[in-house]
Amino acid sequence: TEINKKIYRIGKSLKEDANNACTENDLTEKAITPMGGFSHYGTVNEDFVMLKGTVAGPRKRIITMRKSLLPQVSRRAVEKISLKFIDTSSKFGHGRFQTSEEKAKFFGGAVQKKAKTEEKAET
Repeated sequence: TEINKKIYRIGKSLKEDANNACTENDLTEKAITPMGGFSHYGTVNEDFVMLKGTVAGPRKRIITMRKSLLPQVSRRAVEKISLKFIDTSSKFGHGRFQTSEEKAKFFGGAVQKKAKTEEKAET
């Protein structure tokens, strides 16, 4: 049993909001699921809640949340949260790209690779 978890964001499903990981500062169009999916979970298709810290138990365990019985008056509890960036890079290995488009732009598509190999063959 844990108390006073801080809620960072309550998000909509992919059907309602395809770009549910956008923030005011980061306008990149991306979904909340990292590249390659969450380890041992997969993709997030339904509504979600982003909490500060960890939640004990397996990834697919159902959790019950309720409003606090005591009013929260500390400075930390009443501060307004504004997320600046949500990391959606791969959680396997050394993920550094936020979207597959960004990765394709960096590495170049198949067309660019084919053109480079043809140039090398001609010279």
